[in-house]
Amino acid sequence: MGKEITSNKKGFFEYEITDHFEAGIVLTGPEIKSIRAGKVNLTGSHARIIQDELFIINMHIESKDSDPTKTRKLLMHKSEINKLIGKTQQKGLTLIPLRLYLKNGRAKIELGLGRGKKLHDKRETIKKRDTERSQRREEE
Repeated sequence: MGKEITSNKKGFFEYEITDHFEAGIVLTGPEIKSIRAGKVNLTGSHARIIQDELFIINMHIESKDSDPTKTRKLLMHKSEINKLIGKTQQKGLTLIPLRLYLKNGRAKIELGLGRGKKLHDKRETIKKRDTERSQRREEE
């Protein structure tokens, strides 16, 4: 993984992530400049497969030239997309963008295949995080 630009902390909290995938993003010049400047937000976005192609919906990239939340195409191998089609249709899993980073000068996005957590699962996550935090404080 290269230089991380942003991550989707809410994605880890609201979904139970099972698999991770890397995809490239089709961008214009002003959009990649905005990403390099860190003017991007993944919160509330998701990926969807439409006619055997992968798209990211609601990813906010601050750009003067175009709509900031337009749907953008993601680049993956056909075989990987076919695997994702099977998993998302059969098991009811969702594709959530987890991280956006630069790898060899190109913007890449890490997608997680996840299932939405129930309220009690979120409470367990909060409880676990609080106990880890208190243990770290005691060690210091």
